[in-house]
Amino acid sequence: MESHSSYGTSWADQWDNGPDPYPIEQSKTGTGGAKAKYSKKVENGLGKTKTVAITSMKKAKEGATVGFNWIKKKCSKNTQK
Repeated sequence: MESHSSYGTSWADQWDNGPDPYPIEQSKTGTGGAKAKYSKKVENGLGKTKTVAITSMKKAKEGATVGFNWIKKKCSKNTQK
């Protein structure tokens, strides 16, 4: 009966006869690379989100003020009768 030992080699070493590929290094030249590109996009997105949040809060505040004043007028009319 034969032993199924790999003699310390991994599965890939057993089935792949070719040499391992060398990792490709990305060049460091350019305008900052992908990190700068996506950082700028995220920054722009956060600016838009902040603008929308501020606008929404102003609308909510105005709506609450109008609603509160309407309730205040209704209550004052009932007590004056």
